Amino acid sequence: MKNILAFICVLFFIYNGYAQDIKSIKAPDLVKTYESGKGVMVINFWSTWCKPCIEEIPHFLKVYEELKSKGVELWLVSQDTRELYNNGKLGNYIKSKEGWNKAKLFWFDETNADYYCPIIDKNWSGVIPATLIVNPAKGYRKFIEESMSAEQLMKEIEKAF
Repeated sequence: MKNILAFICVLFFIYNGYAQDIKSIKAPDLVKTYESGKGVMVINFWSTWCKPCIEEIPHFLKVYEELKSKGVELWLVSQDTRELYNNGKLGNYIKSKEGWNKAKLFWFDETNADYYCPIIDKNWSGVIPATLIVNPAKGYRKFIEESMSAEQLMKEIEKAF
């Protein structure tokens, strides 16, 4: 009986453990973190239900692989529900996507777009995919509220250097 209980506990922690790799973050903390950064940061807002979001993330990962040696950071910020985050399904979804774990993974712990959108960007309507590219050391900031190809993303990042 003890062995069965121990096995069930191990399975529970394996199943739910991946969610721990995805940190929750509030809008003010996100802003505070990127404003104190030292290099180029690409912050992509996405969701599992957003087909254009899912289609563009491999482009972001490709560009990130090319530029990470220059200090570029890639953050993938999920706007999925608290339930998906808490029950581990968001973590399992990300785990099923090849290479996504190379980026910094966050779950956006916000629900009121009227509150958080203007904190991230005063012109953000709430549409995703949306991407913020910043380089605080250079005073560079660009918010893009549409899907991007690898080429478009590369051009935008180059402006941040």
